[in-house]
Amino acid sequence: MTGKKVAIANKSHEKQMAALTSVIAAVLLTIMKIIVGVLTGSLGILAEAAHSGLDLVAALMTLFAVRISDRPADITHLYGHGKVENLSALFETLLLLGTCVWIIYEAIQRLFFRSIELDVSIWAFIIMGISIIVDISRSRVLYRAAKKYKSQALEADGLHFSTDIWSSAVVIIGLIFVKLSQILPRYEFLKHADAVAAFGVALIVVFVSIRLGMKTIQALLDSAPKGLREEIAKEVEDIQGVFDCHNVRIRHSGPKLFIDIHVLVDGNKTLNEIHNLTEEIEKKIEEKHHDADITVHPEPHETN
Repeated sequence: MTGKKVAIANKSHEKQMAALTSVIAAVLLTIMKIIVGVLTGSLGILAEAAHSGLDLVAALMTLFAVRISDRPADITHLYGHGKVENLSALFETLLLLGTCVWIIYEAIQRLFFRSIELDVSIWAFIIMGISIIVDISRSRVLYRAAKKYKSQALEADGLHFSTDIWSSAVVIIGLIFVKLSQILPRYEFLKHADAVAAFGVALIVVFVSIRLGMKTIQALLDSAPKGLREEIAKEVEDIQGVFDCHNVRIRHSGPKLFIDIHVLVDGNKTLNEIHNLTEEIEKKIEEKHHDADITVHPEPHETN
């Protein structure tokens, strides 16, 4: 096996392991939160259980996506399978929004239409504390892998876990206020803090959904990063022998960046000289955009 193939295999393995450990973490957190949420009757914890259940689905989708996206291009997928990661992130966004609808509905019901007595035990705080620790650990691992391999699927999964950190903290605050309302009857109104906390969780999830959704849609529509086209054109035109760089087209397919450019060169040069110049152009672009798939189309420069 060549060095390049080994590097690709290691990359794929590391991405899959990051996704797999996220699946395991999501399973454990979901089960724990469901059990404690049902026993205590806390909507905040049940909302977090739903959120973790969503994370589990998202983590499974991410695992599937990173396994598929690393497959090489074939006769029916000429640009590879990287878009699978973008689709995975889009589905995660839709799942997040669906969860928000349920959480907001249930929170409104408890705030205005029906009352539920909560049994706030020490286990509720222990489970939420464990959840925060696990979420911090998983989000760091996922973000590192996402940044290293430019994986939108892993980034979306990391965003899920990092969001859970803040939403879990909101739930803990809500449970503290509920407990105070039970200890101090004169502050009975604090019993609604759990539903308010659940509402807060939903708002956080909505924010994450919109942010992730916009980024995913841009990737699926082949939107080029702002300013990148001009940056590449300038870098290429600074190379000796290139008179002009135009028709710069850029698209992402998952973590893979595809760059197509047209350049004006001296038409009197030999084929070998022009070929060497295009390789120099490719190396120049690869200095900043590693592993990019670059296509250079040379055109003769008219001196008249």
